[in-house]
Amino acid sequence: MTYSNNVRKETLKSLSNVSYTPFWLDDPLRPAPQPALTKETSTDLLIIGAGYSGLWTALLAKEENPNRDIIILEAGEVATGASGRNGGFMDSSLTHGFSNGLSRWKRELPALLAMGIQNLNEIEDVLQRYNIECDYIRNGEIGVATEPHHVDELKEELEEAAPYNMNFQFLDRDEIQQVVKSPIVIAGLKNQDSSLVNPAKLAWGLSKACLDLGVQLYENSPVTKLEEDSNFVVAHTPNGRVRANRVALATNAYPPLLKRLSYYVVPVYDYALMTEPLTPEQRESIGWHEREGLSDTSRQFHYFRTTVDGRILWGGYDAVYYWNNGFGPHLEVRQKEFGRLAEHFFQFFPQLEGLRFSHAWGGAIDTCSRFAPFWGTVHHGRTAYSMGFTGLGVGSTRFGAKVMLDLLDNKKTERTRLEFVRTKPLPFPPEPLRSIGINLSRWSMDQADRNGGRENLWLKIMDWVGLGFDS
Repeated sequence: MTYSNNVRKETLKSLSNVSYTPFWLDDPLRPAPQPALTKETSTDLLIIGAGYSGLWTALLAKEENPNRDIIILEAGEVATGASGRNGGFMDSSLTHGFSNGLSRWKRELPALLAMGIQNLNEIEDVLQRYNIECDYIRNGEIGVATEPHHVDELKEELEEAAPYNMNFQFLDRDEIQQVVKSPIVIAGLKNQDSSLVNPAKLAWGLSKACLDLGVQLYENSPVTKLEEDSNFVVAHTPNGRVRANRVALATNAYPPLLKRLSYYVVPVYDYALMTEPLTPEQRESIGWHEREGLSDTSRQFHYFRTTVDGRILWGGYDAVYYWNNGFGPHLEVRQKEFGRLAEHFFQFFPQLEGLRFSHAWGGAIDTCSRFAPFWGTVHHGRTAYSMGFTGLGVGSTRFGAKVMLDLLDNKKTERTRLEFVRTKPLPFPPEPLRSIGINLSRWSMDQADRNGGRENLWLKIMDWVGLGFDS
């Protein structure tokens, strides 16, 4: 089934009382912010950004060397960026899925798959050791087919994955209907090596672990300038300054402090809805008792999951790029996108007609042309960066943090020897070509979804040059 974008009046009623605060951040247990930086100081390691990338970098660095002096500067508060706005899907993949990894790093794929599983297992260990309560559940993720050509694509992926011993399971119509009851679902492919978390609670838990180990965190302290000074790197904030031996840039979708990075990453806005808690009768009507993470397999895809208190998160589909890397709070609330998402929700779950949404929000994804993270250094190796996670960074940011620390400490490791780590994505062209190319790709993906998966000439060219917009 192809989703209709015609939004009914009944659907708009379901959005009449929503809060535009991200659901995960609308929590009475949200920690009070740490003070802002109001002094000049120095440190061994400065981390810019207190999302997952920055927090994992601080925690790993402190565990490796408890005597290392570490400061984190955060422009807002912990988890107010992508780390508190995402769907909470924590996958083992480091390459934005098996197919993307196979098409780009086939020779290294066995090592990358093993590292991804190890990374996810080690995250579980961290959650236990630091007693981080974040509603973690490892029940797998299922890509669901809603069109016949999706079924063929799932079977093809299953066949390609067989030599790599992937923990995949194909589900036919009867089997997927036992998982989730939707009239448009006709098959599924389950990846067991995936989990769900409350993303904000994960970030807050990592932050507390860092603070307990002696990391200094300054919130509401945006870095306005980053410059090299003799053998140090100096970060300036509105009311302070930090002189650092080494710097880890963990700003991801935020406007980069290094101009060169703006060629490699674009902020693409993703929108999501959260329902009110379902009644027992509503929950019984859809099944889904094991709480697997789900996504449909269209090129413009939805992702959806349940929460501990019985709500449904529904997001994705129309990732939006705004002219000249548009970024800011004014882009986080878009009624058109919310209405379309709600309409699609009721097409997937018509038995839930009348259910209302409690929260609606948006946020930026740090998107690069290879859909997977990349790394590098500047300032004569004193500053490292990790970015480009393209919406799949909840787990892989920990691996990215390890790579940044390897680079800053000039360590030759199994990670830094990977072509995956040593290479960079193709840069995006300048405006207006950037907007033209991205929007043409979005239109072409929509046409492919409506034409049995058949790609037009533009998508075929994008595939040929290595810019295939597969998700």
